[in-house]
Amino acid sequence: MENVGILGFGKYVPERVMTNADWEKLVDTSDEWITTRTGIKERRYAVDGQGTSDLAAEAAKKALADAGLNPEDIELIILATCTPDYRVQNCSSLVQKKIGAVNAACFDIQAACSGFIYSLTVGRSLIQTGMYKKILVIGAESVSRLLDMTDRNTAILFGDGACAAVMGEVEEGYGIISSYMGTEGVDDGTLRIKAGGTMYPATVERVLNKEIYLEMNGTDVFKFAVKALPFATKEAAKKGNVDLSTIDILFPHQANLRIIEAAAKRLRIPMEKVYLNIHKYGNTSAASIGLAIGDALEEGRLKKGDLIALTGFGAGLTYGSLIMRWSK
Repeated sequence: MENVGILGFGKYVPERVMTNADWEKLVDTSDEWITTRTGIKERRYAVDGQGTSDLAAEAAKKALADAGLNPEDIELIILATCTPDYRVQNCSSLVQKKIGAVNAACFDIQAACSGFIYSLTVGRSLIQTGMYKKILVIGAESVSRLLDMTDRNTAILFGDGACAAVMGEVEEGYGIISSYMGTEGVDDGTLRIKAGGTMYPATVERVLNKEIYLEMNGTDVFKFAVKALPFATKEAAKKGNVDLSTIDILFPHQANLRIIEAAAKRLRIPMEKVYLNIHKYGNTSAASIGLAIGDALEEGRLKKGDLIALTGFGAGLTYGSLIMRWSK
C-alpha cells in the first residue's frame, strides 16, 4: 500500500471582513458577548457574484502551484461543501472548469464541517487502490449566504473560505497514518436548513418564515461536540497505534473556543499544541480545518515531519479525525 499524503496545499478567504463591531450595528450583541462565548473576533464573507466554486478554485490553484503540478495532472476532484453554487449540479465540476482540470472526474461530499476529513480519507483510499495517482481535495463554503442576519445566536458564528490539498504518494514514513469517521444521525433540526430540499420544498410561505436559513440548537451541538471530538481523535489514534502525547499539533474544527478547550482537556493535549484561528474566520464548516493548516504553514508553525491530528464534527451529526505525518 502506498504512503499517501499531501503534495501541495492552498487556502483562500474572501476580501470582505465582518467584525464583531459590524455585528453590533445589526443585532443586539457586543464584541464582549461574542468573544466570551465563541472566541470569534471577525469572519470573511464572499462578495456579490462570488460563489463557493470561486473560493474553491482560488484555493485549488494555490495548492497546484505548491505541488508544482498542472491542472491536467489531476485525475479526480473531491469537494467537501454544504453550500454549493447550485442544488443539483455538483460544485466540483464547476471548479474543474474554472481551473482547467480537464482530465479529472468530480464529485462532492456533504458531511458539513467534517467534510474535509471525510474527503481526505476517501482520497487516500482511492490512491491506495491504485485507481488514481493525483487527487485534488477541497473544502469550501459560503455559509454567509444561508444565514438569517437577524439571528444573533447563529449568524455571528459563521464565515466563508476554502482550502485545497493535492494528494498523492509520499516518501515512506510520511503521510496519512489513520482516520476515523462516525455519524450520529438526527432528524430533529439540531443543525440544518429546513426548506429547499425534497422533504420541505421552498415555497413563498417557507421563505417568509425564514426556513431557508440555517437553524441550530447550540446547546445540543455543544454537548455532542465535546464528546465527539475527543472520541474520534482517540479512535483514529488507536487505529494508527499513535500515542496522542506525541502529537505535535492538533487541528480542531474551529467552531467554538469553549468546545475546543473542552475537547483538548479530555484528550490531555495542552492548548499550546492546539492550533487556533477561530478569531480570524469563525466557523467556515468544511473549510475550517484546512484554513487552520494553511495559516500554520504560512506562520512556519507546521513543518515537514510534524505529527498532526485533524478532528471535526458537523451537521448530520457527523464527526471524524485523521492523523498524519506532514510530508511537505
